[in-house]
Amino acid sequence: MYICCMASIKVVYDTLLNLVNKDQRGFVTPRVFNEFAGVAQLNIYNRLFDDLKDAHRNQRANFNPGRDKSLFKRINEDLSVFSRTKTLARVDGVFKKPDDLSRIISATTFGPILLGQSNRTPIEMCYDEDKIDRILRSNISSPTEDFPIALVSDDIELFPTSINRLRLKYYKIPQSLKPDGTPSTASPTYGTVTFGTNADVYSSVGSFDFELPNHYVSLLVIEMAQLIGVNLRDKEVQNYGNLEQAEYNQQQSFS
Repeated sequence: MYICCMASIKVVYDTLLNLVNKDQRGFVTPRVFNEFAGVAQLNIYNRLFDDLKDAHRNQRANFNPGRDKSLFKRINEDLSVFSRTKTLARVDGVFKKPDDLSRIISATTFGPILLGQSNRTPIEMCYDEDKIDRILRSNISSPTEDFPIALVSDDIELFPTSINRLRLKYYKIPQSLKPDGTPSTASPTYGTVTFGTNADVYSSVGSFDFELPNHYVSLLVIEMAQLIGVNLRDKEVQNYGNLEQAEYNQQQSFS
């Protein structure tokens, strides 16, 4: 099982703030930071799928087998954090997509496991309504319970209609984690309180960490800086990110 720590909202904010202040490039308030935190995470998350395709294509083309295999494995491991499986029932003739669905991985008919063998049947997922129409009109390729097919649009339409349940594996939309690691539907948020004369002091209460693994801290800082409009050098970000992450990890080990 793949286990990792998630990117700390405090580490990302502190790293960005240190870099911005270092060269007097302005000041990023928690309010502005929070406006872009969810967008930054989603942008990086979406690019992971392009990177995954590129790594898989390069691996098959034998460009750099060792590196591409390692990259493909690492991205798959990172995305596994967002993998979910749900059983869906037919309602009003269709299957409602999960509210947190981002991308479908696969689907099967829902059946019991007998004598250690699964009798679930893979479902072909189709996103082309014209193709589905041609298949349904065909006497040769018409779907059966042994060869089901689904049209994915706003809902999921499964054929044949005699199948009333399906098992859907998918990637969820990235959201956030509470400081104790509990999943949350909130956007990543840097929580603050006013302490004496100091406003915007970090508080774990009201804070929500990113769902991306902590080795994405540097990318999150770069993405945040670009969204906010600050130009930063990658090497600077990486060095600061490593220092901030090490300090944060040390603090956590004593808490």
